[in-house]
Amino acid sequence: MPVGVLFALGSYALYSCSDAIVKSFSGHLTVFEIGFFSALFSLIPAMLSKPKGERWRDTYKLNHPWLLHVRAVTGVLSATMVVFAFTTIPLAEVYSIAFLAPVFVTIISVLVLKEHVPTQRWVLLMISFVGVLIVVRPGFRELHWGHLAAVGSAFFGSMTTTILRTVAPREKRVSVFGVPTSYLIIFNGLMMIPTFVMPTPQQLAFFVAMGILGGVGHLCFITSTRLSPASMVAPTQYSQILWAIVFGATFYHEFPDTIAYVGLAVVVVAGVLNVVPAEIRRRAVARFAILRGPAAAKAPAAANDQKPADTKKKAA
Repeated sequence: MPVGVLFALGSYALYSCSDAIVKSFSGHLTVFEIGFFSALFSLIPAMLSKPKGERWRDTYKLNHPWLLHVRAVTGVLSATMVVFAFTTIPLAEVYSIAFLAPVFVTIISVLVLKEHVPTQRWVLLMISFVGVLIVVRPGFRELHWGHLAAVGSAFFGSMTTTILRTVAPREKRVSVFGVPTSYLIIFNGLMMIPTFVMPTPQQLAFFVAMGILGGVGHLCFITSTRLSPASMVAPTQYSQILWAIVFGATFYHEFPDTIAYVGLAVVVVAGVLNVVPAEIRRRAVARFAILRGPAAAKAPAAANDQKPADTKKKAA
């Protein structure tokens, strides 16, 4: 397995550990207090990973101030909603709904950025959406505000991602990280004042662990993108489904039923196929045809043999 893929798997494992810790605060601290301390302690690894040549005091020297401030607002909304979701509904359900983000990103890319999206990709995105419906099953069981919050988090997260794609090449990394983090700290700090409860030493230790886990996970992910192409790194995100099932069962006694497992499988398979390049998918189909037997293997070969013949006819 490529080293870059291993780093990516490690990064999402660390992210999942951090998310599982968030759930442990359910019923003890408010969403805003969790968000405040999470953002505050995320500064620890950020201080160690600042690029050379950049200065923290230049954080607000921006090339695209409006876009970065809008991204900060959408980031605050997404982060607040996902914390609420983690503390109210099962981990696996939060992740399955969170994987709607690619659907929203695609829609925004078409409507705002005027990008062309192939029909095959639309089909895979719709299949992912169907998988989420199988997991959540609206109309067949009671839904909670946490489900709506997870959808909102996916939507605002997709806006954050789309804006980041636009501004990242032309902004300093300290700005890309510092602006939304300062928004998170200020917003959650103000909102938590009326209901503030002093965290216990154990809770503070958990917050420090969350900051370190998230920071190291981010560094691992950056390393993975440098060592392996995006087409190999992107599918590793769906490993979070496995961690959600493991952590949910081990620490919170959350056990998805059979139908939920089917829906999760649909989400993962459609999601992986969606991020894998078309050329790799064609190779996989060809190999599968070979494994099925000589008759199936001859079909792709016959199609390939037909192309030169057609070309000769056109030349004649």
